[in-house]
Amino acid sequence: MKANALVRLRFPSKRHLEIISEALEPEVRKSPTMRSRAILEKENDMLILKIEATDTVALRATANAYLRWISTVYDCLLMLSKE
Repeated sequence: MKANALVRLRFPSKRHLEIISEALEPEVRKSPTMRSRAILEKENDMLILKIEATDTVALRATANAYLRWISTVYDCLLMLSKE
């Protein structure tokens, strides 16, 4: 792998972190492409997203996809907490 990225995201609670991590688990287990792979780790109240890719185009696409998924799940959690 030639391109790497590391993203650390802090969440307001461990509950949010657990839910988001579980929601993304199927995506992490089976990467949709051979050009990149992602690893999710939890550290206290932070989600650590590690991406390895064969090139910067694949890195960018993978990062965008995971960050969008994380944002979507988090937005849903916020909406549910307001009800």
